[in-house]
Amino acid sequence: MPYDRSLIDLTATEAVALLRRRAVSPAELVEAAAGRIAEVEPAVNAVPILCLDRARSRARAVADAAPRPHDPNWLAGLPITVKDLDEVSGVRHTFGGSVLFENTISERSSPSVELLEGNGAVTLGKSNSPEFGFNASTINALFGPTRNPRDTRLTVGGSSGGAAASVATGEAWLAHGSDLGASIRLPAAFCSVVGLRPSPGRVPRARRGMVFSMLPVVGPIARTVADCGLMLDAMAAEVWTDPLSLPSAAPGTFADAAAAPRRLGRVGFSMDLGVTPVDPEVAAVVHAAMARLADAGAGIEHAAPDLSQGRDVFHAIRGVNHLAAFAPMIAQHGGGVIPEIHSSTERAAALPIADYARAENARAAMFQRLMDFLAEHECLICPTAIMTPFPAEWRRVERLGDHAFESYIDWIAITFTLSLTGCPIISIPCGFTAGGMPVGLQILGRPRSEATLLRMAAWCEQVLGALGRKPIDPVIRP
Repeated sequence: MPYDRSLIDLTATEAVALLRRRAVSPAELVEAAAGRIAEVEPAVNAVPILCLDRARSRARAVADAAPRPHDPNWLAGLPITVKDLDEVSGVRHTFGGSVLFENTISERSSPSVELLEGNGAVTLGKSNSPEFGFNASTINALFGPTRNPRDTRLTVGGSSGGAAASVATGEAWLAHGSDLGASIRLPAAFCSVVGLRPSPGRVPRARRGMVFSMLPVVGPIARTVADCGLMLDAMAAEVWTDPLSLPSAAPGTFADAAAAPRRLGRVGFSMDLGVTPVDPEVAAVVHAAMARLADAGAGIEHAAPDLSQGRDVFHAIRGVNHLAAFAPMIAQHGGGVIPEIHSSTERAAALPIADYARAENARAAMFQRLMDFLAEHECLICPTAIMTPFPAEWRRVERLGDHAFESYIDWIAITFTLSLTGCPIISIPCGFTAGGMPVGLQILGRPRSEATLLRMAAWCEQVLGALGRKPIDPVIRP
């Protein structure tokens, strides 16, 4: 299916500028995206659920609507993908490839999707995810694995793996993702794109599940920091159905911030947060990136608060939440529920209530130490992933070097430890290994400080390069 590659190569910010001026139409972008999807999807399997007829209808409706050229939150018909853990009205919804929900059709959209489409986004389809987001590798029973466009033998990480791959390959200009332990940041790093885990409540969440938990959030995945800010403006708002929902920012707040880079001042850096080993090849790329930031004027200090209890605290708090959310499903469907959910809920069920209380106290102490640290440092930086992508068929990582991981998710402790803090965190590309695999940096900002975080990330991107700015063609290896 022929398509205009020049449209695919536009950043989201560039494409929206053309849409707002009506120099290009939403329909033209939908058809360009449809052509690109047809070309690359067999190699990467990022968007297994398409709704192109709905997208074409939506594109016509946006084009016929009254123009909003001065509304900075208006996406004006820009095509996006939505993760298959959130709902799009009238579109198939499998909760990440679960056989239990193989034929479910959504009656209404999730709040974040309603906001995006209300601000002129056009949904092309649902991106692949592990079942219920219960893994850091994107593979499921219905659709199989999503493959890394930089080497299709390898994983994109998870759980927003299809989202990251759809952006990296140019199937869409922006992608909707969600993040509990790593799920936006890790795939962004593995695909050399940008992913933001916002503060809890910044983007409204679905009307189900763990509505009082601060761990699960919804956020943007994009090819540049500017595009990330653009999407956050269109999906962030106060919604009364989310009990953690934050007051809406002024229109255009986050895009404006990303367009005004600010050099890092005094910042802390840790290679491992005291919770994990790190592959030496990844560490070398990260050290080189930090040296470039320091040479450009950042005040880098090899310092971090004590977060060493992150692994045990996360398992306790996440497990109890999952016990509440999924024990009824296990009771109803038994063996139809994936092993990872059984493992997490069984572990939580065996946890004495006193251990859970200690975990909550330890989390509070970690947070206070971090707040003391951030009173003197603008941010905390560490790697996003401790290793490079592994085979796409793997459901877990057993070990790194001589270190064996006890749990199927312990290899992402460097991300889930930071999830516990409730702070906004962005992952940006920082370089490539000798074998061409991407490496990412996590930058954690002060609570509810997405605008400042985007400014700092934009400056880092200037120094290190926007390494995922142009879509890539999948590298297919046997």
